[in-house]
Amino acid sequence: MSRWDVLVEVSPRAEIADPAGTTIERALAALGFAGVGEVRVGKAIRMEVSAADAAEARSVTEQMCDRLLANPVIEDTRIELRAVAQEPIAQEPAAQEPSP
Repeated sequence: MSRWDVLVEVSPRAEIADPAGTTIERALAALGFAGVGEVRVGKAIRMEVSAADAAEARSVTEQMCDRLLANPVIEDTRIELRAVAQEPIAQEPAAQEPSP
C-alpha cells in the first residue's frame, strides 16, 4: 500500500455567482490593484490517502468529493496526487573486521 499526498481544490462553477470573489475583486481595485478580474473563492483540502496505486487514490478521492467535500451540482473540483516518498528501512551497520 502506497501513501499519496492529495490536494483537492473546490471552487464554484463558472455559472454560479461568487459573492466572496466579487467582494475581493472590488476591494483589490479600491486598494489600487488594477488589472485584477474574475476572482473566484474556493477552498483547498490537503490530506494523505493510502492506496495501491494512483488510480485507486484518485478514485477514492473523487468519491470523497462527491459525498462530502464538494457539492457537485454547484462546485468543480481539481485533484492533485503526489506519491509520498517511502522512508528507507534502517539497516544495521556492517560488521567491521578487526584491524591487524
